[in-house]
Amino acid sequence: MKRKVALMSCTEYDVIKIKEALEETFRDNPEWLEGFTAGESVFLKLNLLLKKKPQEAVTTHPAIVEAVVRFFQDRQLKVIIGDSPGGPYLPSRLKNIYRVCGIEDVAERTGAELNYDVTETVVTFSSGKVVRSFPIITPVVKADKVVSLPKLKTHMMMKYTGAVKNLFGTIPGLKKADYHLKMPEVTNFADMLIDLALCVKPSLHIMDAIVGMEGAGPSNGISRQVGALLISDDPFALDVVATSLVGIRPESVPTITQAQKRGLMTNINDLEIRGESLNGWKLKPFKTPQIKEKVNFPIPEYISRILRPKPIFKKDKCIGCGECIANCPPKALSWDKGVPVVDLDACIRCFCCQELCPQGAIKVKRNILGKFLEM
Repeated sequence: MKRKVALMSCTEYDVIKIKEALEETFRDNPEWLEGFTAGESVFLKLNLLLKKKPQEAVTTHPAIVEAVVRFFQDRQLKVIIGDSPGGPYLPSRLKNIYRVCGIEDVAERTGAELNYDVTETVVTFSSGKVVRSFPIITPVVKADKVVSLPKLKTHMMMKYTGAVKNLFGTIPGLKKADYHLKMPEVTNFADMLIDLALCVKPSLHIMDAIVGMEGAGPSNGISRQVGALLISDDPFALDVVATSLVGIRPESVPTITQAQKRGLMTNINDLEIRGESLNGWKLKPFKTPQIKEKVNFPIPEYISRILRPKPIFKKDKCIGCGECIANCPPKALSWDKGVPVVDLDACIRCFCCQELCPQGAIKVKRNILGKFLEM
């Protein structure tokens, strides 16, 4: 049996229209709701990377969240909303992010519960390829069902962030840095993300692709109108369709490539796409970041360091908030005359600094010769 992905046209953030699209999708794919029982709890795992307004296209849009909440409430499920954003995992930080991202308003309108439980539970995953246990935020572990609501965006480290990458937000706060430190190589990091997706195993994935992000994602790129919702019970299949939709070669995305090597995914021809056809979208391909960091040639290490990509700090935009320094996994950043500076010997090129900068004051600079020499 082919794995299925529903691709639905939805051009605006209108709660009623989004909910109608959900109703149609699940009416045509009723098996996706098997196991959802009235009276049980469902945790909606959003993408709430950092404190950004909905129109900035960084986070799962509140209209999507509200439509999904009401969909499950109609089926008498208790809905809990949450995420573990970048930075410290604290109730005060969650409250600010919920407020600015428009999620607090959704909870007030619907009566859904916002998660403020910042404890964690270690979950054993003996079949993992690179990780055999994970610290998972407790509400994910306690919920009867987990439904992931990713945002379609590009990503400076992983090229694309979608259904699989969204689940990295089930790791509590600053503990995410541990994985960057232990696995600076992109392929190992991708395998860790796959292990985590298999460990958490959400029942459903509902992707916000009405407006996505291209370029320097996941937080400092450019918003792009796509006009779609994607739904599946399989995150690997959903990511293949989502990347194909916006002109990203699936095989160029590390999480997809590694999933294929592990027999979790083959190619788009082996999927059944329900709803709209991919051919119905005539999108200009998304601009994507270059993610390969190694050079082919046996050159001296000191030259290699020069050729690697590096973060550059824009003094005119930096407000001195310190988010980049606080969230740098290898502690490669420090202050110099009120401006962050990077120790390139310590930098692991995870670009968490760029990802979590609230002002977009960090860009990734790539040496022209380095681009030519990269694998």
